[in-house]
Amino acid sequence: MENEALIRLSVFGGLFVLFALIETLAPRRTRSQTRKRRWLTNWVISLLDTATLRLLAFAMPALAVGAAVDASQQGWGLFNQIALPGALELALAVLIFDFAIWLQHLVTHKIPLLWRLHRVHHADRDIDVTTAIRFHPVEIALSMLLKIGLVYLLGPSALAIILFEIILNGTAMFNHANIRLPLGLDRALRLVLVTPDMHRVHHSVHRHEHDSNYGFALSIWDRLFGTYTAQPADGHEGMTIGLEWQDERPARLGWSLALPFRRK
Repeated sequence: MENEALIRLSVFGGLFVLFALIETLAPRRTRSQTRKRRWLTNWVISLLDTATLRLLAFAMPALAVGAAVDASQQGWGLFNQIALPGALELALAVLIFDFAIWLQHLVTHKIPLLWRLHRVHHADRDIDVTTAIRFHPVEIALSMLLKIGLVYLLGPSALAIILFEIILNGTAMFNHANIRLPLGLDRALRLVLVTPDMHRVHHSVHRHEHDSNYGFALSIWDRLFGTYTAQPADGHEGMTIGLEWQDERPARLGWSLALPFRRK
């Protein structure tokens, strides 16, 4: 799709600025650390993620969108074998991929090796819009490989993958943002979407809470599979965000990148 990268980058940048502005004007929680060092670390990690995907593209030129184009040309995947109305195929593809990301997220909490990687995301002691881009580069590469495999299995259109990626990035920034929503609006939105209050529970220091609310976009999967927790036991203002490292280490770039390889 022409200008696909520019469209995605523009939407990402616009939403990031919007959510960063809202959480500055109407924060849900008082920060435990200053933005400056955390944001620098989280942004550098995100840039390293991008570089990792660029390197992966040399070995595997067909990343998710390219894989969709290739699958269509080769006639591979379920959707390339059956005739569905375009709108239905688009909706099904987005729905299936959202479930796949939910399941992948759950698995990263259950398999020790994957959890070591995913801890980089959870170690952040504050949760805000930059937490949505704080994932270890190895985890990002593994996630992309999973998406590519699913693309070849399902055969969705390139448009469906682009739309899904935009929705995923946008909703991830939204539900990680330190935004104070009116409680009535939060209750209504979380019937369909993962809200900041709903996802914040997932970043609790308590294991039974961060082993719940795995959704990034749709909230239905956690409700269907019994992994939904409505509110944190300690309340949103009183809860502790992060893991056992309640000091300055999670805000350090080198420490965060080395975390999966530490013994503890």
